Amino acid sequence: MRGPRAPHEAHAGMAELFNAHYGTLAGWTARLVGDTELGHDLATEAFVRLVRDGNAVHDPRAWLYAVTANLVRDHWRKRSREGAAYGRLGTSPHATERDTAAALTVREVVLALPDTLRLPVILHYYADLPVSAVAERLGKSEGAVKRDLFDARRRMAARLEDLR
Repeated sequence: MRGPRAPHEAHAGMAELFNAHYGTLAGWTARLVGDTELGHDLATEAFVRLVRDGNAVHDPRAWLYAVTANLVRDHWRKRSREGAAYGRLGTSPHATERDTAAALTVREVVLALPDTLRLPVILHYYADLPVSAVAERLGKSEGAVKRDLFDARRRMAARLEDLR
């Protein structure tokens, strides 16, 4: 973002950014977490953080998607810890157990990728950012991002192939 602006200009700019991107960001996030309300909560949290850190953000759209991807990752880590805790207690947080083949979705395959591969996939394929924007956001070269995307596709294909 540019240098300091008058408060009404900053407010108008944030409102314009919110109107342009909130719906898409919330929908994308809802698909990642499988819950519309939680998707809206996480997208809203990303915008709150943007308001707080806005003056230091060069590309707000990429920043919003990266922050939201991190919030989604935190959500799934928390769920994993909760599941492990239930397992230690010998109980299940879900009334019915699902079979692995039925439970595995592309979302879960993406979320199972290592962090170094997951974020480029989320930013490029889900947030629809070009490789150049992903590279800039992650501080990598475009070639490194292309390699990460190739490696991620290979890993995801192998994981999905195992289910056949």
